[in-house]
Amino acid sequence: MSLDKLGDWRRTHFSSDITPELDGKTVTVFGWVQTVRDLGKIKFILLSDREGEVQITIPLKTVDPSLVEKISILKKQDVVGVRGVVKKTDKAKQGVEIIPTEVKILNQTEHPLALDPTGKIPADLDVRLNARILDLRRPEGKAIFKLNHVVTSTIRNFLEKEGFIEIQTPKIIATATEGGAALFPVVYFNREAFLAQSPQLYKEQLTSVFDKVYEIAPFFRAEESRTTRHIAEFISVDIEQAFATIDDVTNLLERLIVFVLENVRKKCVKELEVLKREIKIPKIPFKRYTYDEILELLKSEGFILSWGEDIPTPALRALGDHHPEEFYFITDWPTISKPFYIKPRDDKPEVCEAFDLMYSWIELASGGTRIHEKKLLIQRMKEQNLNPESFEHHLKVFSWGMPPHAGWGLGLGRFMMVLTGKENVRECILFPRDRDRLEP
Repeated sequence: MSLDKLGDWRRTHFSSDITPELDGKTVTVFGWVQTVRDLGKIKFILLSDREGEVQITIPLKTVDPSLVEKISILKKQDVVGVRGVVKKTDKAKQGVEIIPTEVKILNQTEHPLALDPTGKIPADLDVRLNARILDLRRPEGKAIFKLNHVVTSTIRNFLEKEGFIEIQTPKIIATATEGGAALFPVVYFNREAFLAQSPQLYKEQLTSVFDKVYEIAPFFRAEESRTTRHIAEFISVDIEQAFATIDDVTNLLERLIVFVLENVRKKCVKELEVLKREIKIPKIPFKRYTYDEILELLKSEGFILSWGEDIPTPALRALGDHHPEEFYFITDWPTISKPFYIKPRDDKPEVCEAFDLMYSWIELASGGTRIHEKKLLIQRMKEQNLNPESFEHHLKVFSWGMPPHAGWGLGLGRFMMVLTGKENVRECILFPRDRDRLEP
């Protein structure tokens, strides 16, 4: 058959707008055919759109025969427009249905489908990611990313109220931000360049202009591991604040977390219901444990770690058993374990003013007080076997009046894991990229 043209049809309502209060009103809705049921004398179409589902009821004896004929060819996921009259009814899930007067078939779907977009037939994550658009049409998929939208807009709202200015930093850089080998090289005309691991050096510099800055943007790390929480391209929420220390930015972070959770609980009732999640609002301040206290706790659990060593995954999981569904900070990290720009403590230089924000066993954010003295920064670069000449443009700014400053970076995907209860960060990223996945 030939497809219908959109013409002058425009949506008057989303599915969630169709309520009993519209009884007798004519509406126009657009969406995808989720299910078709034929009960002989009556047909039902469940129409799905961004906001949910609405029942289209076709009494075969009372609607136009040409309309019945048209509806009879509809299949799951066909794209349709429906114009009709709203009718109150106790039999429909929403207490309302639409009796169609006109239907436009705007596109037809090829069958069989790669997966069931109703979500009733489960599929492995790889299958779902290979057919990501169909997967996102599942109620659960839509709920995750509508919640993601609310989270990011809430973060922006909070930070702007706190006096932060949004920035955009380069994603193609000449040298590593934090050292290490987790870099993606790119061909940049006749030179080698790299994809940015973080906005760290740029956001530090910009505190000397704008005082408080933030960025929500993608960054890239060539992660060799195949874990449920590591990814090659990720969204990071970064802040940097002048005339501030670790205490100021940890306080800001915990207030941000609580503000976001409160807003999500208020605005995302339907999405949380779909995801079967209950948002608990933590009390602030969050608990703080020093690195040494964490080592002692892990020792009691049979994990003997050398001082200065990072905490391995099995030990992190043990921490999670002690802190289920809890946000907490790990502070006072060994200086050797953190990047060169983190400030060592004045009274104990082997320990630095750094923190990790944890939820159960997952690291969500890290940050701390930065070094603002050029001489000490060069010293720390050399201690980490980095060549200061490679950071010439960054160091130059420290000759022009760099204020004391502090900041952090929060992994949005991991934070969304906490909110949605998902165990794999890939479920919380629209099109995840990792060592094995470059498509779709």
